[in-house]
Amino acid sequence: MSLSQDFEKLGDSLKKETKANKRTAYDWQALALVIINELKIPPFKRSSVFKVVKENEKNFILNCFNDTKELCKTGEKWKYFFKLITKKDEL
Repeated sequence: MSLSQDFEKLGDSLKKETKANKRTAYDWQALALVIINELKIPPFKRSSVFKVVKENEKNFILNCFNDTKELCKTGEKWKYFFKLITKKDEL
């Protein structure tokens, strides 16, 4: 086997990127990522999702998330999610 063939095989193996699921440092980060993906949060609001998930209780966030999925069938779900989050602050 020639040296160039070895390099081609090495190059092929480097091109194959295995998709490794990186673990998040905290559980709230994983929850925030799930919310971002499922509600299709736009890039300019993603940091806000991380902030509210970090600062609020997990049960409250999950309730708002589930209510959003059940009640908001059309339109932008992420706006409805933030409306539910801000309702807690008003109480």
